[in-house]
Amino acid sequence: MFIFAYLKEVLMGIVIRQSIKGTFVNYVGAFIGFLTTMFVVTKFLKPEEIGLTKVIYEVSFLFASLAQLGTSASAMRFFPYFRDPEKNNNGFFFYLLLMPSVGTVIFLFLYYLFRDPITDFFIHNSSLFVDYYNYAGILIVFLVFWIVFEIYSNLLMRIVVPKLIREVGVRLMLVAIYFLYAFHYLNLNGFVMAYVFVYGIALVLTLLYVSRIGTLSLKHDFSFVNKPLRIKILKYTLFLIAGALGGTIINQLDIFMVSSQMGLSFTGIYTIAFYMAAMIEMPARSMTAISSPIAAAALKEGDLAKANELYKKVSLHQFIAGSTLFLFIWINIDNIFAIIPNGTTYEAGKWVVFFIALSKLVSVTFGFGGTLISFSRYYYWGLYFTFFLTGLTIYTNYLLIPRLGMTGAALATFITCLISYSWQQWIVLKKVKGNPYTIGIVKQIFLILFLLGVDIILPSWSSNPFVDIFYRTSVIILLWIYLTYRLKISDEMSLLLRKYIK
Repeated sequence: MFIFAYLKEVLMGIVIRQSIKGTFVNYVGAFIGFLTTMFVVTKFLKPEEIGLTKVIYEVSFLFASLAQLGTSASAMRFFPYFRDPEKNNNGFFFYLLLMPSVGTVIFLFLYYLFRDPITDFFIHNSSLFVDYYNYAGILIVFLVFWIVFEIYSNLLMRIVVPKLIREVGVRLMLVAIYFLYAFHYLNLNGFVMAYVFVYGIALVLTLLYVSRIGTLSLKHDFSFVNKPLRIKILKYTLFLIAGALGGTIINQLDIFMVSSQMGLSFTGIYTIAFYMAAMIEMPARSMTAISSPIAAAALKEGDLAKANELYKKVSLHQFIAGSTLFLFIWINIDNIFAIIPNGTTYEAGKWVVFFIALSKLVSVTFGFGGTLISFSRYYYWGLYFTFFLTGLTIYTNYLLIPRLGMTGAALATFITCLISYSWQQWIVLKKVKGNPYTIGIVKQIFLILFLLGVDIILPSWSSNPFVDIFYRTSVIILLWIYLTYRLKISDEMSLLLRKYIK
């Protein structure tokens, strides 16, 4: 018991340190990304060019996700079976590369085999993407292995440097490219090529880091993967592949449908709005990345109580962080559009921000439940879930985009998230007894609603958007600190606030 308690303390210490550092990196990256997206991209790129880079990335990410053949979740689930630093983790790195390598060959072949039907989807309203179709093929390869090396670093409980590369390094390189294009050192072809190779540089940097913290040896012993373990891995991976085929497109479907039905200019506006809302999930990335290996280990041992305790804490703190960010974005949304270059163009995406933000709140609150299911012996439920979610996403987008345009796509995303995560939570509750609900979540909901009401009745002191942002944010943040402290929404946050208030 003493050894277990000691290891628990060590692991939680690592979780806290890596989560704090990772969250700090996320926010540095978010700040750089915010300045870049709001003041550089909107000034120097046309909405159509923003839409072009977004579609290239999303198409590449879709195929890269499929090409991993379930490696992300499979690696998290089965790494505890291989973990043994003295024995090269029993050849785990070889197996980590094997499936994505096979998948990359298969899906690159399919990407070019189905070139005509894919380009037909975009050619009427987004024909510019067709001209750069081959660039996405290169980006697919970069993304596949970049993600794989990030996964390996997460498994080794080191998330900070890969996040630094992803959140800060990539953004700074993209800023340089935007300026080179803006001042005509690059034409559009050179800009797209440079955009793609930024991710190649990120891949190389992540590989170099992983080589310093762990072994990259491809030595392996097939005999270690005995028949029961081999069957378990193959069965799990096949379910993941089937689920990916049905479900991976969900996250990109709104972008694809806005592009095909409305054009790349609208995709650019949708992208800017989506970016604002996506900042809500930034804190969740660190906590989920570092908590997932612990959840996998707990479920491997059948410790449902420990997994459920982790679920409650992850959900509560991700909801607190996400809903607070939503609050500060929404009370300043008109001011944000007023200060960004060409803001009157991008203001058409205001309600896209609102509905995407709500969908992100649902996702960060209940998303870890899907992680628990994927690591448990009930992982096959994920297959039913993804097919249901795919069908629902396609139906709501086809129903709402013709009626409401971009806002319809965002509303479709929110409705889909609300229905699908409700069903997923029912599965989590029935199968692994996972329940994220705490009184803290209820208190946080009422706190956010109250502060939104306060914002509505606040008098307007200045027509200057910068002054109004400072004024509104200052009032609301002081109320948020006081009420969060008094309501004791989270024990951990109360201790932190008490420390700094005193």
